[in-house]
Amino acid sequence: MKPSHLHSSILPLLFFLTLAHGLSPKCNTPDKGSTLQVLHVFSPCSPFRPPTPLSWEESVLQMQSDDKTRLLYLSTLVAGKSVVPIASGRQIIQSPTYIVRATVGTPPQTMLMAVDTSNDAAWVPCTGCVGCSSAVFNPAKSTSFKSLGCQDAQCKQVTDIVYCPHILNLPHTVIAASCIFQVQNPTCGTTCSFNMTYGSSTIAASLAQDTLKLATDPVPSYTFGCVQKTTGNSMPPQGLLGLGRGPLSLLSQTQSLYQSTFSYCLPSFKSLNFSGSLKLGTKGQPLRIKYTPLLKNPRRSSLYYVNLLAIKVGRRIVNIPASAFAFNPATGAGTIIDSGTVFTRLVQPAYIVVRDEFRRRMGRAMVSSLGGFDTCYTVPVTIPTITFMFAGMNVTLPQDNFLIHSTAGSTTCLAMAAAPDNVNSGLNVIANLQQQNHRVLFDVPNSRLGVARELCT
Repeated sequence: MKPSHLHSSILPLLFFLTLAHGLSPKCNTPDKGSTLQVLHVFSPCSPFRPPTPLSWEESVLQMQSDDKTRLLYLSTLVAGKSVVPIASGRQIIQSPTYIVRATVGTPPQTMLMAVDTSNDAAWVPCTGCVGCSSAVFNPAKSTSFKSLGCQDAQCKQVTDIVYCPHILNLPHTVIAASCIFQVQNPTCGTTCSFNMTYGSSTIAASLAQDTLKLATDPVPSYTFGCVQKTTGNSMPPQGLLGLGRGPLSLLSQTQSLYQSTFSYCLPSFKSLNFSGSLKLGTKGQPLRIKYTPLLKNPRRSSLYYVNLLAIKVGRRIVNIPASAFAFNPATGAGTIIDSGTVFTRLVQPAYIVVRDEFRRRMGRAMVSSLGGFDTCYTVPVTIPTITFMFAGMNVTLPQDNFLIHSTAGSTTCLAMAAAPDNVNSGLNVIANLQQQNHRVLFDVPNSRLGVARELCT
């Protein structure tokens, strides 16, 4: 797996700004307290930047394709499916956009783990992993490492498939998460092993425990997947930190430490340092912040659903059918906040109305398109505001949160799109471009999500 394949499309928007400002980033700034530095995967401090940037047009087209596939993946999570649609003729990249620095083991081994609010598990590539990157965690060098067995309680919490690889000489014989077949089939080892899909990747791992350190907070006996084999191109090179709400998520395993509360401020693509912050726990969270209730889908409880009621373009609330935003746990329909999608996707009945009103407000300016973006302009124009209206709060977006500009400044596009035609769950996704330079607070105990403007640096 080559790190240069990860979201290479976004690089030009970052790379050219870096060169223009002659940036010498401070990449070794230590994390403090319970606050971690959040880096874009192609920040100057990230090792995952590809050496050669794409053109702006190529980068936009690549991001759109990646986002479309991630939305398909999120929809399969909602539907409880294990098969992920794969587009022909190209590699699929769905790795999250932002990473944090964490250490695993005793003595600590540093990993740059991707942040994903739509996933529960934590996992890291381990020594000997087939198909993983060169940066791996070495359990043999950690005095606090422990493998978990089939009978351990944590093994029963794994929501993905647990398997014993050699029963009846079959390569992947599926059994229950409790590993009950072990009693009847002694050839099944005692290690709690599982496989899962993540984007277009399949991952085989064993369940383990070790000390996870986040900023200055050590978390002893943290349960995670020690990856032994991966195929495909979606797995983040140094692992993933799931910020969902499942039993093995960071929130669940650190409930006494962080009270199932966290917030992040995602840096803008225009930020010189391309870094923001992840604050864990209740301390230091903003006091002046607007809230909307979090909704829960029992079919996929890790996803953060919110109640999006309407969208305002300029001063007008556009006429979107109520069914476009309706929350339906049975089908997965509704609206989620996601850290890994770049551009907001609205179901077609909602997007078309928003787009048409945006165009109307732009007057007679000539409309062009760029890939999946169908509302682009090549002349200076006066831009209307866009406001997301949630239950309990309104969020009016600055222009940088809903427009994307070419590096030459000659093309400006409305940075939203319709959900793919072949996704039938009715899922709307509020993506990270629309969240940038905002503090987004996930207060799970009180079932609410807060948003406040903040310059992420």
